[in-house]
Amino acid sequence: ASGDFFFGTLVDTSNNTEIIKVTARSSDSMTVLRAQDNTSARAFSVGDRFELRPTAALFENAHLDNTPTSTGSLGLPKGTTAQQPTASATEGHIRYDTDDNVVYYSDGNNWLKISSVNAVLSSVTGTIVNSLATTLTLAGTGFLTSSLTVKFTPSGGSTSSVSVTPSSDTAASVAVPSAIYGQSASTVIAIVVVNADGSTSSGINKTVVAAPSGGTISTSGNYRYHKFTSSGTWTNTIASLSTEYLIVAGGGAGAGHNNSNARLGGGGGAGGLRNGTATAAAQGHTITVGGGGSGVNGSFQGNSGSDSTALSVTSNGGGGGGSGDSGTANGAAGGSGGGGGRNGSGGAGTSGQGNAGGDSNGPSNPQSQGGGGGAGAVGNDGSTSNGNGNGHGGAGLNTYSAWATATSSGDSGYFAGGGGSGWHGSYSPETFASGGSGGGGDGGSSNADDSSCNGQNGTANTGGGGGGTSTTSPHNHVSSATNGSGGSGIVILRYDVTSL
Repeated sequence: ASGDFFFGTLVDTSNNTEIIKVTARSSDSMTVLRAQDNTSARAFSVGDRFELRPTAALFENAHLDNTPTSTGSLGLPKGTTAQQPTASATEGHIRYDTDDNVVYYSDGNNWLKISSVNAVLSSVTGTIVNSLATTLTLAGTGFLTSSLTVKFTPSGGSTSSVSVTPSSDTAASVAVPSAIYGQSASTVIAIVVVNADGSTSSGINKTVVAAPSGGTISTSGNYRYHKFTSSGTWTNTIASLSTEYLIVAGGGAGAGHNNSNARLGGGGGAGGLRNGTATAAAQGHTITVGGGGSGVNGSFQGNSGSDSTALSVTSNGGGGGGSGDSGTANGAAGGSGGGGGRNGSGGAGTSGQGNAGGDSNGPSNPQSQGGGGGAGAVGNDGSTSNGNGNGHGGAGLNTYSAWATATSSGDSGYFAGGGGSGWHGSYSPETFASGGSGGGGDGGSSNADDSSCNGQNGTANTGGGGGGTSTTSPHNHVSSATNGSGGSGIVILRYDVTSL
């Protein structure tokens, strides 16, 4: 037909040959182009042969129709994906896939699209932490828009594969599978990606690190918590770890009374409370948990609590309450200030950590001295009436109730409540100045037996202030009555494990 051709060979009696290109035929009459395939035109005689032979030109041109008006095509082997021959045995071959309607070629390892996009993995951000489920961020090119397979291969171990949907052609995130974060620390993990075109990237290695340690560890939601109820070391293994902290110092002790003049003690101030976020280096960090001020017997200002420190941040110990002795009647300053004793003023709190203690009501009877300041409110001033305002300690803060729940800490979610003051009067039923929510100890009361004169201790590991002492009624001065000790402090650290 028009446009078809074949090559013929003329052979004379001496076996000299000339190859010709036959472009048309009518019966045995041929239209030809002479001297083809590097041969020369020769003279031939009647009786010389004309044969159809294989020629170099035949193999080079028979399937190549590259004329500008060509309507020809090249046929390829075709079949389903399942029918693909083994790639390792067909390197350099091409075929048409009837499942994908795409031409594939074999590189000796895989069948790849002729027009496949090469996957390139340029970086892996994040940390593989032993025993923690973390997420990695991948960057590169050629991720396409769906079905990106991320392969994790531990040194000497089996590969784990995770299929994800890229957020773009250049970015994706992947949750580390349990088989990988279950590997021992220091295990090297090779990571590659395979895009939807079947292109496999080169690998990037990540090394499994040990999880941070120290304190009592718990997990809630996305957060991992380290609680310190006593001083210790937090060992961080993750570089530049964004770490939130809650640092509560020891609460101040309530004050004692004056045995000779029925002068009562003010409530102890709560330990300072600080929170925030710090970037922690991968190293050991010293954690200091401050103790509460100790309770004493007799006419003394309450002992102040000790500071708590973590990640270069310090919370100040709570101020001790002012005593019934006029020489030490003022509450001490601290994270929160101690309440004033008889005729005394409350101590100042530290800005950003706590509040001032309440003032005494003076020598009036019934007597109630100032309550210790709390992290959430000032201490109540003493009152001359029998009611709820009688030297109660200032409330602490419950902003950290989630922290308290996760770590079984705090006083119903509160930290750093001030101690109640001592109270003296003839009212019935017995009246106490209560400690503030957040571990503040109640003050002593004069309306019952001698044991009720004692100030109550602040709750341990809340930073609550201790309660002040009282005397029995009528003016039976109890020399053995003790003021309440402040509650010890606490340090809690937490970080979002999904962002490691």
